[in-house]
Amino acid sequence: MDRGPLPPGQTQAHVARPSGWDRIALVLQGGGALGAYQGGVYQALHEAGLEPDWIAGVSIGSISGAIIAGNPPERRVERLRQFWDCITARPTSVFVPDGDSPRRMANIWSSLLTMTLGQPGFFAPTVPNPWLSLRGSATATSFYDNAPLRQTLGELVDFDYLNSNGTRYACGAVNVRSGNFVYFDSIETIIELEHVMASGALPPAMPMMQVGTDWFWDGGLVSNTPLQHVFDNLGCVSTLIFQVDLFSARGPVPETLLEAAEREKDIRYSSRTRMNTDKNRQIHNARTAVRDLIAKLPEHLKDDPSVEYLRKAAKENTVTVVHLIYKSKNYETSSKDYDFSHVAMTEHWNAGVRDVYLSMRHKEWLERPQSGETMVTYDLTGETTETPAGKQE
Repeated sequence: MDRGPLPPGQTQAHVARPSGWDRIALVLQGGGALGAYQGGVYQALHEAGLEPDWIAGVSIGSISGAIIAGNPPERRVERLRQFWDCITARPTSVFVPDGDSPRRMANIWSSLLTMTLGQPGFFAPTVPNPWLSLRGSATATSFYDNAPLRQTLGELVDFDYLNSNGTRYACGAVNVRSGNFVYFDSIETIIELEHVMASGALPPAMPMMQVGTDWFWDGGLVSNTPLQHVFDNLGCVSTLIFQVDLFSARGPVPETLLEAAEREKDIRYSSRTRMNTDKNRQIHNARTAVRDLIAKLPEHLKDDPSVEYLRKAAKENTVTVVHLIYKSKNYETSSKDYDFSHVAMTEHWNAGVRDVYLSMRHKEWLERPQSGETMVTYDLTGETTETPAGKQE
């Protein structure tokens, strides 16, 4: 749904980096053409002074994250825009029709062009077609060649900078042989172009990518949301997390076949983001209960080795998750993640900017939780321009 324009003269939240936080993390879902929403989110965060110290992404989120982490802050928005302008450069229609039904047909036409011709700077049809390729050949397992993406990222991402500037970067992929989900994390690995492309190699569209001696596909096959990787590696550092989802787990009951296809895709690729936050809230509650119980123990038990072990295990960081979710327009269908028309890209980008602006109206969302709270989640519903979904905890 369209949330309307920003107030005149206001394009950003105009806030300083909040105090009390040791780290800001940006978590980016996969979602193909919808990834332009992430570009708008980052632009607004950048303009508000909320530069991430840690970026974790899957699929298009790994590409967006690499462009951000692989450039100095003053070049990041420019580079992101260059990427999206490049891959949406092909004209799809001479004008943008009015009304949901005509616009839906225009979007479907754009998606059909993508399926037939690929996208400039991103991917091109495999030659020969995989159905005509020899078993085991380089062209036998995917419909498209991602060589254009290799060239585009080579021009837009400085991997030496990515690995040395202090911004942590991680991207998720799936080992084709074992089926295991892995993260290539700059804390442990020198990130190279192949790692990013492996995270975005969604079969059977894209070819599997070789990293070392193994072959990898898109991490979205197992989990499209890298939030759990961030939770698992927080340590004792207080962290403000911006979770950017391109598919909404919640939605209306479909009434047509097209709506059913879109709803199925939303559910599949939303990857249970709320389950991750709920699980970590339960862990937080258990740790809180352990700390409360230890405080009630008699003095002669507090030095017991088992109690000391539990005391260390119950230590935790302070975390706030600001959840931003792209909300589909009425005219979008299940092809929305491969509608690479320039007009759709611009709409997605502007929606990201707008959602951050609306979130920043709630100043308390950026404040470190008080009264002993250590796990808080905020969620902008997108159903109004004023009311947040609320605070959970």
